[in-house]
Amino acid sequence: MLNASLSRSAAALPTLVLFFAAAGCSQMGGAPAGGPQTAAVTLSPEQQQAIAMQTQQYQQRASALDRDNQELQSMLAQSKQQVQLLQEQVTATQTQLRDTTSQLAAMQTDNQQMMSRTSAMAASIRTQSQAEIRSNNSLLRNLTITNLPGVQVRQDGDVIRVEIPSDQLFNPNTAQIKYGADATLRSIGADLVRNYPQQMIGIEGHTDNSLSATSQAANAQHLSVAQATAVYDALVRAAGMPANQLFVVGHGPNHPVVSNASEAGQARNRRMELVIYPETVSR
Repeated sequence: MLNASLSRSAAALPTLVLFFAAAGCSQMGGAPAGGPQTAAVTLSPEQQQAIAMQTQQYQQRASALDRDNQELQSMLAQSKQQVQLLQEQVTATQTQLRDTTSQLAAMQTDNQQMMSRTSAMAASIRTQSQAEIRSNNSLLRNLTITNLPGVQVRQDGDVIRVEIPSDQLFNPNTAQIKYGADATLRSIGADLVRNYPQQMIGIEGHTDNSLSATSQAANAQHLSVAQATAVYDALVRAAGMPANQLFVVGHGPNHPVVSNASEAGQARNRRMELVIYPETVSR
């Protein structure tokens, strides 16, 4: 508004000068007949030049104010855009922080549940009041599970180890049992129930040394425990094995059977082992 007023005022000055000049010339021409005589108003060339220069100065100031106003408006528009961008960045950061916090809380909850289940099963085994341990040195029997693809059975001192590749049982880097793996565990469980109805059986989880960053588990140790627990649940649920006959152990990458230097070696070390002990548990 200030720029517009100055511009209008500067533009009006030449008109006023011309008006006064015209008025002076009219009076110098003489008054109407019978009218009173008035003094003529004349402007010297110096005065006219001074008025013209002053008018030009006013116009220049008005133009400068108008340019300043345009620059200020441009700076204000840029500032508004920057403020909007900052607000969007703050909103995005807050959203990422909420998502990260939620994921961390979910992982902590899963880990706590897994540890609680493991502790409960261990306590249940320790407190079996009717457990009776006695020696049994004739563990190696005819197992039909030796015919299952990928399954290996071997004598290890006074225990029998049934080794199953984890890649056959689980989706990569998870404790989620693959579609169809339940049938494999059901066959293994049925064979163990038939041949070792009273032996203590440990479910041992093993991983390799290259746990992916996309894994749902916090580390390899937790993943091995989670996988062993999933096999425990499947053997009890699908194969009908008694819960007090089984216990869970997670070794992580600490007990490889071959070197982890190759992909084939890492695949071999990712395994579940069902360890059959000579000790027995009474029903």
